[in-house]
Amino acid sequence: MGRRKKGDPVNGWINLDKPEGMTSTQAVGKVRRLLNAQKAGHAGTLDPLASGILPIALGEATKTIPFCQDEMKTYLFTVKWGEQRNTDDREGAVIEQSEKRPARADIEALLPRYTGEITQTPPQFSAIKVDGERAYDRARDGKTTDIKSRTVYVERFELLDTREDEADFRVLCGKGTYIRALARDMGRDLGCFGYVKALRRESVGPFTEKNAISLAKFEEIDHSAALLPVETALDDIPALALSEQEATRLRNGQKLSFISRPDVDRLHQAGIEIEETGICLATYKGKPLALIDVQGVEIKPHRILNV
Repeated sequence: MGRRKKGDPVNGWINLDKPEGMTSTQAVGKVRRLLNAQKAGHAGTLDPLASGILPIALGEATKTIPFCQDEMKTYLFTVKWGEQRNTDDREGAVIEQSEKRPARADIEALLPRYTGEITQTPPQFSAIKVDGERAYDRARDGKTTDIKSRTVYVERFELLDTREDEADFRVLCGKGTYIRALARDMGRDLGCFGYVKALRRESVGPFTEKNAISLAKFEEIDHSAALLPVETALDDIPALALSEQEATRLRNGQKLSFISRPDVDRLHQAGIEIEETGICLATYKGKPLALIDVQGVEIKPHRILNV
């Protein structure tokens, strides 16, 4: 007989508006305790100095975390010019200084270079693993880590405002983009150095400020009232409704073959192209049933969602 899990079987998402000064792990732990949930995780770390959208998955929603991590993210941030810091944000020690300050026109002229697919080296103080060690652990010990550059995607990069020593930006970017690295690299290119003074994440895919809840508010209300459906993170993948017989077979780990003309039409109506392969959502009676692998006209269970 298996060990009984501690807590309640809570399934869904909490779109938390994380306050500054709290780690993502601390935020997840707080939400999990308030809901007495058996299982919880988050879909993308926010630094302690950052505030904003931290999607927290509970129970069966944790199976959909990879889809949320792949979503585009929006950040609002302020870069302070004149210094480079070893953490690339305001919490670090100053390692370079400059009296130069960039003109607005110079900043605007630079932004196209940081739009589209760009090459970026993550900060020394990052969660990148090198030889089994986190880069930030090595950095705290005074070690420099040889971190490989990577290709990331920036869809939109806007300059919102400039002041004598700083500038405000909004960026829409893909997975793995470090805002601190953007600030560091822009400062170097402008010849004045720079670091992130303030950072707020405004959205992660379907998780936005409109459907977010602050930790203070979450503590006050009926916690379950803030729970979003498991399928929230799957809003941009096709969903296929199944019959009772099909749902039973899928739950039992059996594959389905959609070879008849009516079945092929069902796939097309769900937005599934049989010429392509990929992960989709299977539903039964309007509820999420499973993540499925679609390979032509064959459907195989990928992850069963027990909700």
